[in-house]
Amino acid sequence: MVLDMTKLLMHGLLIVIGIGAAVSVVAAGDPDKGKTLFMVCATCHGMSGEGNTMLNAPVTGGQSEWYVTRQLNNYKVGIRGTDPKDMYGMQMRPMAMTLADDQVVADVAAYVASLSPPKPAKTIEGNAAAGKTAFATCMACHGDKGQGNETLNAPKLVGQHDWYMVRQIKAFKSGLRGSHASDTYGMQMRPMALLLATDQQINDVAAYISTLE
Repeated sequence: MVLDMTKLLMHGLLIVIGIGAAVSVVAAGDPDKGKTLFMVCATCHGMSGEGNTMLNAPVTGGQSEWYVTRQLNNYKVGIRGTDPKDMYGMQMRPMAMTLADDQVVADVAAYVASLSPPKPAKTIEGNAAAGKTAFATCMACHGDKGQGNETLNAPKLVGQHDWYMVRQIKAFKSGLRGSHASDTYGMQMRPMALLLATDQQINDVAAYISTLE
């Protein structure tokens, strides 16, 4: 009986060891390694992560590391960039898929977060005063300065291109984002985007965010 119990315990220990060995441990992102990997990304997003309107590439530099990580992984697993209507997401997905594993993603995200791109030029005509009023709802999660809040899974908005913010709000409204069954945080955002009933209201909010420092 004792022998059988010993065998059972040893068997269980081996299972635990086996499971532990299969778990991938990701170290904190290394921005130095990420810098080299980012050279491919810089082709569209710019050396400082400043984005490129002509290439439909948003600002990435200075974005929160956790958010960059999440979005790169969303592209990799198909939460973003698989809908045929998502032309720009489909362009981004194969680039994200070149990042071989979670550690590489972490390294790139760490480097991106370390960048300080210049403030983008305003391209959207909107009423910033009206946008400030509408932004009161957004502020609850994204912060009074659009600085984001990891606890609430709300990314940084300040410093982003206004045209990109408009495009993403419309994507949430149409279901292009926030409809995938695994997009938990996108589904949280979608009903908030739907509160902006008109294109003018969307432009107003983007115009206000563009005034934030």
